[in-house]
Amino acid sequence: MSDTLARPVPGGSAPPRSNAVVAVLAFAGIVVSLMQTLVIPIVPELPKYLDASPSNAIWAVTATLLAASVATPVAGRIGDMYGKRRMLLISVALLVAGSVVCALSESLVPMIVGRVLQGLAAAVVPLGISIMRDVLPAERLAGSTALMSASLGVGGALGLPAAAFIADNFDWHVLFWVSAALGVVAGLLITVLVPESKVRTGGRFDLVGSLGLAAGLVSLLLAISKGGDWGWGSGTVIGLLVAAVVILVAWGFYELRTTQPLVDLRTTARRQVLFTNLASIALGFSMFAMSLVLPQLLQLPELTGYGLGKSMMTVGLVLAPQGLVMMAMAPISANITRTKGPKTTLMTGALIVAVGYALNIVLMSQVWHLILVSCIIGAGVGFAYGAMPALIMGAVPASETAAANSLNALMRSIGTSFASAIAGVVLAQMTVSFGAVSVPSENAFKTVMAIGAGAALLSFFLCTFIPRHRPVSAAVAAPAAAGEAGAGEGEAAEVSGARS
Repeated sequence: MSDTLARPVPGGSAPPRSNAVVAVLAFAGIVVSLMQTLVIPIVPELPKYLDASPSNAIWAVTATLLAASVATPVAGRIGDMYGKRRMLLISVALLVAGSVVCALSESLVPMIVGRVLQGLAAAVVPLGISIMRDVLPAERLAGSTALMSASLGVGGALGLPAAAFIADNFDWHVLFWVSAALGVVAGLLITVLVPESKVRTGGRFDLVGSLGLAAGLVSLLLAISKGGDWGWGSGTVIGLLVAAVVILVAWGFYELRTTQPLVDLRTTARRQVLFTNLASIALGFSMFAMSLVLPQLLQLPELTGYGLGKSMMTVGLVLAPQGLVMMAMAPISANITRTKGPKTTLMTGALIVAVGYALNIVLMSQVWHLILVSCIIGAGVGFAYGAMPALIMGAVPASETAAANSLNALMRSIGTSFASAIAGVVLAQMTVSFGAVSVPSENAFKTVMAIGAGAALLSFFLCTFIPRHRPVSAAVAAPAAAGEAGAGEGEAAEVSGARS
């Protein structure tokens, strides 16, 4: 690990208006989440819109996943080095550029290019959380980071009905023009109201490490996301998985030996960081299982006996309350974090998610059943996602906040990718036939729900290995209190903590 201390940027800006900073950063998180959701209603129609085969058209979705996985840790590290607000603005600019390219697309290649550019903006939420640590008063941090984390769910939940309405009533390109317009608004608000963090590490960017991580992640996630289409036993998928293991192991050895690594693996191996990230993978898996099951249950024909025969618009309206519940849970999550510690908050959230899935196994025959279940799971996710940044920031120095938060976001993304693959296998294997059409059986959906509950319980178990509570005000205090030497609470933890 580099021994370079975080150094404040000379001059600085006036004390920020906290409410405005929090509102703008949360809005930026919602915009990024909306970008990921807006495309969902048109996925079945993409082959027709782009004059491409279904297997090729789905690259418009896969490309965003791959770009986001690579961009998130890299953007976080660059933000720590050269300025988090600057990197945040670059990410929003990439979102706008990608949205415009998609809005002008009539064929597959430019659509994929645009979706890659949009995926490169995925680091907005971890960057925003890291800015909050640097510029907000310590007493505001727990609630603000919980709200910022909830913005992902809010954007996703509210974006689906809005996207379905636009897709049903306007040309599909309007979806991307809306995304571009929202990105421009977010960029302007950030420019005017969000100050640049004074905490930076400087140093040399780890280009070799970033290329190695990119190659390993792309190999891993490509195998996971395309395994169902290409065949899990195919040479391509097996080759990609082997390549991922070899590349990531070699990358790890390199990162341990370089002086200024992209990811400080020694910090990542600390018990609090390690088990928070492992719990994040399990919870990311659990959360995404619901996103796969509920829309299909709502849209399958009633003649199946368990489908509800609803439109995509109805699906969006059913899932929308989940985002509002996540937002409502932010202050409650923050209060538990302040009084009992973020470990308790995360464990509580994992248990609530598990309860939601257990209820879904027995309550799935009415629309109100699915609204209830989605709200319960949304409440659990709101608790958990609000606690993760506090746990991460309580164990890393301020100079590594953006990189550490971005890595945690990547862990959740990996969990959702595994959920998509495993749930896809279950739903493809457990089917029933209605004439010439085969659809997932009722037991297939119940199996996926049971797996989701198990993943949430696994997350709870992993949380038990996280060290016991420290006061959040000490764990994640704003580094501005550290003085000109940059020796704040995070740096003190870095100096006094045992290095692996």
